[in-house]
Amino acid sequence: MTQEIGRRPNIYDVASAAGVSKSLVSLVLRGAPGVSPARRAAVEEAIERLNYRPSRAAATLAGNRSRTIGVVLDDYRNLWFVDLLAGLHNQLAPLGYRVAVADPSFNARLDRTPVDGLMSLRVDGIVIATEPTEEMFAAVDVPAVVAGNRDMAVPGADVVANDDMMGGRLATEHLIGLGHRDIGHVTGGGGAARLRALGYDAAMQARGLRPHIARGQGLTTESDGYEAALKLLDENPSLTAIFAANDTMALGAAGAARDRGRRIPEDLSLIGYDNSPLASANLLRLTTIDGRNAEVGAGAARALLDRSQDPATQVRTVLVEPELVIRTSTAAR
Repeated sequence: MTQEIGRRPNIYDVASAAGVSKSLVSLVLRGAPGVSPARRAAVEEAIERLNYRPSRAAATLAGNRSRTIGVVLDDYRNLWFVDLLAGLHNQLAPLGYRVAVADPSFNARLDRTPVDGLMSLRVDGIVIATEPTEEMFAAVDVPAVVAGNRDMAVPGADVVANDDMMGGRLATEHLIGLGHRDIGHVTGGGGAARLRALGYDAAMQARGLRPHIARGQGLTTESDGYEAALKLLDENPSLTAIFAANDTMALGAAGAARDRGRRIPEDLSLIGYDNSPLASANLLRLTTIDGRNAEVGAGAARALLDRSQDPATQVRTVLVEPELVIRTSTAAR
């Protein structure tokens, strides 16, 4: 028997390894009588060899326990999740499901991870919208989907994300198209931010332009954007534009520009990413990349439903194409 690398073993794998039917494996897992000692031993040996953990994923959402889907977010200050939750809700609410949201601080004194906390609520599925850890996904024994591009794969979980590398190129090419050549980028670490930085670098290199990339403390908060943008502006006074890894970092970059006497967009064009509520606020009127997070959320919900119906289906990655949203924070050079 061959098993797809990176996929968590399921009941079908156990049945194949033991040379028995799925229903017989279920009988062994329930401790039901009527199974011969030889077949029971074969199933138990396969379970141990495959490191199989019985999963609730085999139950469809129609027969679940709480009609609740858990969502693990990275940081409530990063507003990209607003549309994500709306997309999830629009798909799940008509089917009678509620959404429970947690971040890494959720029941931190009681549980090792926010997944543990959500599992204690008897959720029927998990959407991981943060950078997962091995400890986190080890606790998942319901259908799971990862929302957004992450550096660590969750075994058995589908991925639904916007095409971050394409979005990074789109943002940079917009600035280049306006005549900017000295373009800086403020970013965080890992996952989506890493891919957006790769898109920025690719667009700059394709035009023979020198990339300028700065990080704050390695996150993508407003203070990280402020710190990174100050560094860019101080080390590269000729910069005429900055691309920020998200709208929250762009807000920090706008503060840095103000403190360095640079007007937006007259002296410095600024573009963000996510098209969050921050971007459309009158204070910024931020040009940004719309990652179509509502569609990412809807796609995550559909993937969760599909995975629930057929736990053995092949793991998929679905990318949603981002779009440029032009406001008043960018101008021709």
